[in-house]
Amino acid sequence: MISISELLNPPEGLSVGEILLISLILGMLHGATPDEHTWPITFSYAIGKYSTKGGMKAGFLFSLGFTIQRAFLTTIGFIGLAAIYKEYNLDGPVYFVVGIVMAIAGSYILKGKYLHLPIDKLLHGNIHEEEENQLRDVPLKMTIVHGLIAGFGFGAYASIITFVLAPQMPSIWYAPLPGALFGIGTMIMQIIFGALFANIMKVKKMTEQEITYIARRTAGRTLYYGGLVFVIAGLAIIAFPFIDNWAISTGNPIPNLDAIDIGFLLVVTVVGLIGLTSIISSYREVMKRKSKEVKGEVQR
Repeated sequence: MISISELLNPPEGLSVGEILLISLILGMLHGATPDEHTWPITFSYAIGKYSTKGGMKAGFLFSLGFTIQRAFLTTIGFIGLAAIYKEYNLDGPVYFVVGIVMAIAGSYILKGKYLHLPIDKLLHGNIHEEEENQLRDVPLKMTIVHGLIAGFGFGAYASIITFVLAPQMPSIWYAPLPGALFGIGTMIMQIIFGALFANIMKVKKMTEQEITYIARRTAGRTLYYGGLVFVIAGLAIIAFPFIDNWAISTGNPIPNLDAIDIGFLLVVTVVGLIGLTSIISSYREVMKRKSKEVKGEVQR
């Protein structure tokens, strides 16, 4: 039985099988804990599909792109090129690019355009109503792009597979395997969470059309405004790198649960604040519209 301590501090002299098993388990921990590079994106796309199958597909496609990048990461870790992560903090640029891609996807869902700036919505709270026929379906293929970009984010888990496990592989041909197994572990958990997120939308006594509206509106808002939050966080870290080092320890040894930091706050803001409030506000819009329709029929 592998202990948490051994997982987070793997010893030297491991066999290939042991390295791959540890990589898989680390990936599952990564996918199960609130990580800013996975949860906000999986939540946004899965909620927009509002079905178990659609949510699982969102989790799978995002993790596919992530897995490809992680396999590349452990390969450069094996040959020593990943040392760039020790020299430069790439969190700011990664957050910025991820935010831009999120905002583009959200813009498409809300307006059918790949870029628009409805800042008045954010400032005044009362948004120009997007008609139901204007809301576009969630572009799931974009999740692969998100996965590829988010994979360049670097944290505790990435450090272990890149600087501890990958160098122990017998040759460069084996080097992508720790990253691939890590990605597969993340994929397993993201598929599960994608299914759970998607099923949030299965509200009783609502028509398929109403659920579709709430789901797409929520996905669009979460991606768009969540993307803006990521962009702001990225620019802030680029301008003031010390922000990325701020953290309040929780005493939990498991990465992503060990501290309240910028990554944790991004998850809470995008998923907890923007995502859940978008569900509630969209649901109220539907109920308000339905109430008006009922009153209109009664008056007739």
